[in-house]
Amino acid sequence: MSEDLLALFRKTGALLDGHFVLRSGLHSREYFQCAILLQHTDIAATVCGWLADKVRRFDCDAVISPALGGIIVGQEVGRSLGKRHIFAEKDEGKLVLRRGFQISPNEKFVVVEDVVTRGGRVQETIDIVRARGGIVSAVAVIVDRSGGSKPNFGCPFVSLIEMNVETFPADNLPPDLAKLPAVKPGSK
Repeated sequence: MSEDLLALFRKTGALLDGHFVLRSGLHSREYFQCAILLQHTDIAATVCGWLADKVRRFDCDAVISPALGGIIVGQEVGRSLGKRHIFAEKDEGKLVLRRGFQISPNEKFVVVEDVVTRGGRVQETIDIVRARGGIVSAVAVIVDRSGGSKPNFGCPFVSLIEMNVETFPADNLPPDLAKLPAVKPGSK
């Protein structure tokens, strides 16, 4: 499946090469622009169906995702599981629950995101669920690009593909990357 997924990223032009600044602040030569992949509704249904299959074994009442990147993934995974989907969104730089979305005590969630490098947005979403008495059964992402520094979310963490993509701090770029203009392709 990971080869099929990689082929879909390449076919749709969603796997970009260049010099990218990630949300984490790290720099990379590759970038997964899931929005380009997921704009194709048939592909979104297929890929997110694969992700839903990976979390079916975990007990959950609902799906939650961080906006903006996780919304389509969360909606499609929720649809595939037959569960409701809510999302957290930015307000003054941090994720919050808005729009009347509710989390009941002991309600079980799967947190769904498109791509994880360090997992900061996923952790913020987990914190929102737990602060309201909810339970996080699992985290599911399309692309885990954390490499050897896999985040510990305190629950099972599954992905469709694991990529060991090199990342670099801004003050320690390799010469070839430093020569290229840096692009921030995220959803800001």
